[in-house]
Amino acid sequence: MAIYIKALVLLPLLFVSSYARNKHIDLGFDNDDDSSVGINVDPSPEGLLEFLDGKKKPKKPHFPFPHFPFPGEQGNQQEEAAPVDPAVGGGGGAAARGKKGNAKPDFETESPGGWVIHSPNAGVAAMHIQLMPNNKAVWFDTTNLGPSAIQHNPPFCKPVPEKPGEIDCWAHGVQYDVESGQVRTLKLMTDTWCSSGGLSSNGELVSTGGYREGIRSIRVMNPCDNCEFEENANGLAAIRWYATQHMLENGSFILVGGRGAHNYEIIPPGRLQFQAQQFGLNFLVETEDEKENNLYPFVNLLPDGNVFIFANDRSIIIDPYSGKTIRELPLLPGGSRNYPASGMSALLPINLNTPNPENVEVEVIVCGGNTHDAFKYSEFPPRQFFPALKDCGRIFVNKQGAQWDIEEMTSPRVMGDMLLLPTGDILIINGAKTGTSAWDAAEEPNLVPLLYSPNKPKGQRFKELKPSQIPRMYHSVSAVLPDGKILVAGSNTHALYDFQAKYPTDLRVEKFSPPYLAPGLDIHRPQILDNGPNNEMRYGQDLKVNIKLDEVVDETDIRVTMYAPPFTTHGYSQGQRLLILQLKTVTNQEVTVVAPPSGRIAPPGYYLLFVVHRGVPSRGMWVRIDQ
Repeated sequence: MAIYIKALVLLPLLFVSSYARNKHIDLGFDNDDDSSVGINVDPSPEGLLEFLDGKKKPKKPHFPFPHFPFPGEQGNQQEEAAPVDPAVGGGGGAAARGKKGNAKPDFETESPGGWVIHSPNAGVAAMHIQLMPNNKAVWFDTTNLGPSAIQHNPPFCKPVPEKPGEIDCWAHGVQYDVESGQVRTLKLMTDTWCSSGGLSSNGELVSTGGYREGIRSIRVMNPCDNCEFEENANGLAAIRWYATQHMLENGSFILVGGRGAHNYEIIPPGRLQFQAQQFGLNFLVETEDEKENNLYPFVNLLPDGNVFIFANDRSIIIDPYSGKTIRELPLLPGGSRNYPASGMSALLPINLNTPNPENVEVEVIVCGGNTHDAFKYSEFPPRQFFPALKDCGRIFVNKQGAQWDIEEMTSPRVMGDMLLLPTGDILIINGAKTGTSAWDAAEEPNLVPLLYSPNKPKGQRFKELKPSQIPRMYHSVSAVLPDGKILVAGSNTHALYDFQAKYPTDLRVEKFSPPYLAPGLDIHRPQILDNGPNNEMRYGQDLKVNIKLDEVVDETDIRVTMYAPPFTTHGYSQGQRLLILQLKTVTNQEVTVVAPPSGRIAPPGYYLLFVVHRGVPSRGMWVRIDQ
């Protein structure tokens, strides 16, 4: 009789097992509590028989992960996993995963992250940086800083414009291998000081503007081991010094502002010569203080193809092709946020797991900065360094009637970088606590990175991480790497290279490992198996990604993110964007996602694609999306 009872129980379970060999089977009690844990069993017929006979115990359930600090490090006190606020938009956390409800919490770790010196001397101070699709980082400073710490190899010299008869044989740009730390010098014919840039749809670095002979320059560099910049000193319609560059839906770039340039222009991708398309922008006149504060404006492409522009303490939405202002947003109180007050900003992660991704609401966050007149007092002796701002504002930029929602960081910050992490969280790093941008115009370096989790409840979103020992102030940079680490370089607050000053020119290169790289989380880390050189995506089409993961998972465990590596300079990452892709199917061997619907959501070009397992990201895979 017992065998018949077993058969009656086993038959439906065999049916389930044939469907779900790679699925999580929950044999626990039904419970509305998200923290309930099911019993994992082997779904094979043999495993089910053993389970019914009591010969095999169920596997241990997976709980939020305990403390696994980096070797030799002391972690912070473990934070209690915060519930997700369903009213909050944006990026990381369980709310961003999949189509199903009751998403499992991220694996927790008390690790505050860790720092290592990757190179003791890269030769050139990093004022501007761009990660290229060949895993090389290109950075440069300015050709008027005098001798750097490395000469051109092979030898190359150029005239010094303001010193007739003098030549400069020192390098002012390098290509840096982010794995090995090897450096190759780059030739620059026009001055790149305070320029703008970004990756083209073909993966080229397009650098625009600068100073002196570079103020109307356009430079193009292909992503190859031995490529050099091609330059046109008169390619732009207007002078572009402290301008911002951002890609539009068709792969063209919009260049906004710059010192003395109250306008914007549109340039085609990867070309040195083209017909000028320039538009006046009176908004930049209206937002100019006595000491500017509207340079390097914050610019983002919106899902309807319009463009958001933030300058000083105000923001507007424009139609880039007509110059028409669509809407003006509320003023952000507290002070100035753009150069030289130099706050930080990012477009929060765009979650495409919605019924209509093309109409998704998007949020912008703006943090830090200083008072409108701070630069007036920090610029010249006797210098006064006003405390930087601590506040952050968030707003749904494409939502009628939206207002700024204000919260505070744990410390004031000016000149910091704001980077979108593969998980959808945000890293705030570098900068100072007092003063402004410009030569020797700040004090009190802010050495403590902050992790900002957009989906946690207000008041629980900021977490301090392990501090650096190296001040990274004016003219410092950072970049997210394919392995999830953060490359940090630069800091030169002086008009020349100065290695004896209070804050010396720094040529060391660091890597910061965020908490999600804690060794104890490695058992939960997915591995992408398709990491080839030509992973093409098409708008709106399915993309299958082969993965390796030694755990049974479903749509509530996984999210797939797509990151546009930005051009970072002067505390702003131009063109930065993180998309949380729509999930279709998930197993521990294959994930299927839907590519973004259009160039308005994801401008064409190269992205890093990550598979994230409950807050633990894989290594990124380069993908390219186009029509």
